[in-house]
Amino acid sequence: MGGLILKRLLATVPIMLIVATVVFLLLRLSPGDPARVIAGEMATEEAVADIRRDLGLDQPVLTQYLRWMGQLARGDLGHSVISRKPVTELIVARLPPTLSLALSAITLTLLMAIPFGVLAAWYHGRWVDRAITATAVLAFSVPSFVIGYLLILAFSVKFTWLPVQGFRAPGDGLLEWARHLVLPTLTLATVYVALITRITRASMLDILGEDFVRTARAKGVTERFVLFRHALRNAAVPIVTVVGVGVTALISGVVVTETIFNIAGVGRLIVDSVLARDYPVVQGTILFFSFAYIFVNLAIDVLYVLLDPRIRY
Repeated sequence: MGGLILKRLLATVPIMLIVATVVFLLLRLSPGDPARVIAGEMATEEAVADIRRDLGLDQPVLTQYLRWMGQLARGDLGHSVISRKPVTELIVARLPPTLSLALSAITLTLLMAIPFGVLAAWYHGRWVDRAITATAVLAFSVPSFVIGYLLILAFSVKFTWLPVQGFRAPGDGLLEWARHLVLPTLTLATVYVALITRITRASMLDILGEDFVRTARAKGVTERFVLFRHALRNAAVPIVTVVGVGVTALISGVVVTETIFNIAGVGRLIVDSVLARDYPVVQGTILFFSFAYIFVNLAIDVLYVLLDPRIRY
């Protein structure tokens, strides 16, 4: 297992380099001049040139790239051109809301989607299956921002049960922390729950039709034991695969959800940085999410071996 993890870690290095290069080139080739944005509309050309020189933007793109890659190798993501603060410091400061939202959404998804998918497969063709499938299709079809605004309208405006926006740290009280997370978590998890539910149902139906399941039933094994001990265990690999793929949707959903609920997380930091043409912060946040996605896939690869010993890399 240790050799597998080491090999997968080494395999992520060229992927990270490619991601870093693509991010750097996309931002440099996109229209707009951060030096002019910092200087303001009324600034003279001399002032803009001085700012561009201070930021190193007057140098050739290759020189900027090599310098930035050298900083990245040392763990230095640079400094914001707007606030002049280190990018790493900005990301760390915005990390608690994003982690709270992401972890709560993943937890809620797994607690809801897998039981719903198993239940739909167990009652295949009955009204329970049809109701769960129809609800999942509807939830997957509605954009997350629409779900967010509907939840705000229902639970914050009409009934005033939950706060409309903002985030409270656990240190401010667990109750307030949870109250501020309810609506963002439901908004972010809805599409994710629908996706995992449908995949769990499909995987369970495939496994329930296998010969070893029919053999277990013929031996007199109880239906619940067949369902959870045999079927769900063998259906776990495709489910785990979709959970890993769904992290992509989760990452993009964090950006939208934090904007809707005015949560000062990493997703909101990306939006503000793009609008301000803050190259170092945009690069740093995109790399942060990209690397997080890469390591989630690494964890999924390791889980494959744990769930199915027949799998070898």
